[in-house]
Amino acid sequence: MKDILMIMLLTTSLYSETLYTFSDVSVNYLDWTHTTETKTSQTDFGYFTLEGGAGWNWGEFYGNINLENPNKEYKEEDDNSQRYTAFGDFDISLKDGWRIHLQNFYLNSDSFYVNDFVVGGGYKFQNQQGFWIRPFLGVHFTNDTYYNGFNGYMTGWTFNYDFHLFDEKFSLFQWNEIEFMREKNFYQNSDGNPTGDGSIWGLNGDISLWWHINKKFVAGVQYRYAQHKLGYIQYQSAFIYTLKYNF
Repeated sequence: MKDILMIMLLTTSLYSETLYTFSDVSVNYLDWTHTTETKTSQTDFGYFTLEGGAGWNWGEFYGNINLENPNKEYKEEDDNSQRYTAFGDFDISLKDGWRIHLQNFYLNSDSFYVNDFVVGGGYKFQNQQGFWIRPFLGVHFTNDTYYNGFNGYMTGWTFNYDFHLFDEKFSLFQWNEIEFMREKNFYQNSDGNPTGDGSIWGLNGDISLWWHINKKFVAGVQYRYAQHKLGYIQYQSAFIYTLKYNF
């Protein structure tokens, strides 16, 4: 078995070309809008993020790990307890921009956990003007405190556009996910009334503006949005204020 693994690693290194790598750590503060706080029990929180990624001639990887409410205890009775989340996105290149797409989101707290896995296909388009977009479509599986199994489908995209303004470098970035045909019984009570996310479809995403202050520091403002997600039926929105340090 060890010999087979060594051969696989050697073969990968021979045919792999690293195109880019990046890594950073950031401090963030999520501020829910007044409308969201009125309609839901969402509360503001701070968090630390470690993220990174790499691209090769055969694929791309992106991942992040978050520590939310770092000043709180892990065991608390309300929604303000300490939480951990992790996200991984892996694309395997096929031909002419087409890809095999895999992604996984994991959240752990003292009172509940969530694990969402998506496998499917995707595509990447990019040009020489600092723009790229990666749409995808996949099968969605959920494993969490309340449900385990097939949970419909997910489609979405990420895009990035780099530009200069007043001799400063900026980036406009978005990630967007749309879930549909989710397991109906997971989102309604036995009497038929909605519960949790409350629908067989859900919207989840973020659009952000980043200012590349220099090679080491990046500041950004993100608009976070969701509907029929995060445990609520209502549309939710927040602003996230971020300062990153690039390694």
